[in-house]
Amino acid sequence: MLYEIIFNLFNSGILLFWLLLLVFPNMSFTQKVMAFPWVPLVISMGYIYFLTSTTGTFSTDLSSLTSLTKMFQNAEPRGVAAGWLHYLAFDFWVGCWMLKNSQEKNVKHLWMILPLLSTLMLGPVGILLYTLVLLTQKKLFTKSI
Repeated sequence: MLYEIIFNLFNSGILLFWLLLLVFPNMSFTQKVMAFPWVPLVISMGYIYFLTSTTGTFSTDLSSLTSLTKMFQNAEPRGVAAGWLHYLAFDFWVGCWMLKNSQEKNVKHLWMILPLLSTLMLGPVGILLYTLVLLTQKKLFTKSI
């Protein structure tokens, strides 16, 4: 189905951009990717596609864990794809911010590998690890130039 192909393109394609952040952080193209959220904007278009093409309902009581659980249990594939692209866009944006911020603070890239990988796989854990890197490097409160 077309929506599965679109999903797979986004889901696999984002890995190429994470590879740039992890392996080629100083390359000119990587710097351009980090400078403006082009990648999350493109993913946002996919998110809107999936959100508007889902046949299931996405309305729920967001203040209740039970309601959220029911929403995910009753979701159809395009609704789940929308949710996943939501994560892909935000995690990548956070990864770009962390890498750009670390470069401004002159943190050695080797220290960024684990926080970036954690952001890719575990989102908020990567932010926590990046904060710990800044604390151990005594760069949390230093101003960026």
